[in-house]
Amino acid sequence: MKNNSFEVRTDLAVEAKDMYVEQDQKQDKQIEGVAISEERFGTINVTNVEVDQKGAEHIGKSPGSYRTIYSDAIKKQDTKSQEETAKVVTKQLLELMKKNDVSKEAAGLIVGLGNRNVTPDALGPLAIEKVLVTNHLFMHEPQYVQDGYRKVATINPGVMGVTGIETSDIIKGVIEKYKPGFVIAIDALASRSIERVNATIQLSDSGIHPGSGVGNKRKELSKETLGVPVFAIGVPTVVDAVTITSDAIDYVLKHIGKEWREKDKPSKSLTPAGLNFGDRSLSEEDLPPIEKREKIFGMIGALSDQEKRALMQEVLTPLGHNLMVTPKEIDGYIKDMAHLLAEAINAALHERIDIKNFAQYTR
Repeated sequence: MKNNSFEVRTDLAVEAKDMYVEQDQKQDKQIEGVAISEERFGTINVTNVEVDQKGAEHIGKSPGSYRTIYSDAIKKQDTKSQEETAKVVTKQLLELMKKNDVSKEAAGLIVGLGNRNVTPDALGPLAIEKVLVTNHLFMHEPQYVQDGYRKVATINPGVMGVTGIETSDIIKGVIEKYKPGFVIAIDALASRSIERVNATIQLSDSGIHPGSGVGNKRKELSKETLGVPVFAIGVPTVVDAVTITSDAIDYVLKHIGKEWREKDKPSKSLTPAGLNFGDRSLSEEDLPPIEKREKIFGMIGALSDQEKRALMQEVLTPLGHNLMVTPKEIDGYIKDMAHLLAEAINAALHERIDIKNFAQYTR
């Protein structure tokens, strides 16, 4: 038995949206069966990837909707921006529920996946503590339940390394007894990009694979396995060394490319070496042509994203150096994100709660 507490007792899932789908989008390539659209709500971007059966065969993902909300509200500790992000999450969740014909009276089971004792994996357990639970009121004191609420119950099934039981088996047993109309599963994710850590919220109606982000894949939670629609909400909270190394190479190349492009600007000559004024950002446009990349990093500079990741995986994993890393501010990030998701879920599930008053119902 391995004596690695993070691997054994953490069931982080992997991000739902593959990086190469994004890469093809950047290169204006069309993937058969995959439709990508984008929306913007103020400073918040939402990418919607619709995958049909043909698309699923091409990209190796289940058919369904994959929605990624990009927001830096948590990183910036901006309360107002966090509320705006919660409103966007509510809208996306309502759309997914409508798409899957979830009625307004259907009972919901909210599942907080993860290990509460491992901070970056505690998102699910912390979020369900703030969700408005009503099922017991409908059962024992229905006369006090006003119109505009639905039956909602929550469960934290733990992780297999702690319980010794498959997460899906625990949830399935609860479903057989409780008989909900749908399930919402909240989980922390292992990110495929440094930029996404605590900066994106992913929703899908295709289910989720607990443990897939740490190579500890468990049985999937989906409509096929549980018998009811499953809506997954995931937030990347950790990133592995393979991703950090691969992204770092790209950042170096983009930095050098940007320096080359801006070297003749008058403002550049007035800026002391090593100093920058204002926010600095790097984009795909800053990436130098492949021949210049080869001059900087040789053969590695010419590799594609997938090839770089495969090389780093080949080098680091056998050495035991493919570490999982999380930001030092993760305690505050997880607490704020749990509150944000609970607000969004409460507003989406109960008609009496909306985006104007959800803060009053969230503990």
